[in-house]
Amino acid sequence: MTFLTLLLQAAPGGGFTSLLFPILIGAVLYFFMIRPQQRKTAEAKSFRESLVKGSRVVTIGGLHGTLVEVGPETVLLEVERGQRLRFDRNAIARLAGSPATEATTTASPA
Repeated sequence: MTFLTLLLQAAPGGGFTSLLFPILIGAVLYFFMIRPQQRKTAEAKSFRESLVKGSRVVTIGGLHGTLVEVGPETVLLEVERGQRLRFDRNAIARLAGSPATEATTTASPA
């Protein structure tokens, strides 16, 4: 018999076995869904805090530019020949020369 079968055939009177299944489901949800999302959020926060003037970045809308000014809440992005746009810091998706973009642009067409 499998472990799951044993859990499903637990006595209807309750006991530790009937509590084991919800605890097991909670642990699976935590380790496969909640914890990775928390890690991803922390990485994004540390990336946005590490932005410096002069970095080439891409916004969440796909706009490429160079950071001219970095404030606590906003950044000033120079996009083309003096055109400057102010964005919220959360709108910066990644650096323009990140490995993910280099891998897709340097791959030769089949």
